[in-house]
Amino acid sequence: MTRNIRLTLAAVVALILVVVGVLALNRRDAIPSAETTGGTVEPAVLVREDSHRLTSASDGRVTLVEFLDFECEACGAVYPTVKEILADYEDKITFVVRYFPISSHPNAELAARAAESAANQDRFAEMYQLLFENQDVWGHQEEPQTEVFVDYARTLGLDIDRFQRDLDDPATAARVAKDRTDGEAAGVQGTPTFFLNGEPLSDLRSKDDLIAIIDTALAR
Repeated sequence: MTRNIRLTLAAVVALILVVVGVLALNRRDAIPSAETTGGTVEPAVLVREDSHRLTSASDGRVTLVEFLDFECEACGAVYPTVKEILADYEDKITFVVRYFPISSHPNAELAARAAESAANQDRFAEMYQLLFENQDVWGHQEEPQTEVFVDYARTLGLDIDRFQRDLDDPATAARVAKDRTDGEAAGVQGTPTFFLNGEPLSDLRSKDDLIAIIDTALAR
């Protein structure tokens, strides 16, 4: 190999490394979002009467729906952004949480049942918060994290006997499965997936992108 060829190859490799670095930098603050199949989704599929709302706007003009998996690292990464947006837009938008546990996550379905069992005692929002803020403790463990979730219920002051009964109740599993079925009908292929007024959101590069979309919807 001649000296000129070696220099050319070295220059090409250096250029590739620079491009990769720039792309990684540009994606650092990106909001993870999964792709969907299809366009606008019927509101009845995205939001059911029993769907969990973390905020409710009185005018009902803007509804943001997230299909999530409590064990999903991407969902955990976007959680702080969602938390900030909920605080800033608490009385302006309706934010709806739908379960979409991924089968490859060993405790995702159990975590969803824990959230649903807490919801039966009107503490969904608190369990939602505990699950995400402690995801690195219980997530990606092969063993069922039942005792961890029971401890969270105890922390929230729930009726533990009722919580454990609900956790094992087939009706709770069916409730979680119903959300996932709706997600599949809406074209959800992974988590997190967001819909704003029925439109799937993709290619969100930052919190500012999501805020801009919400502000545009509110201004209509």
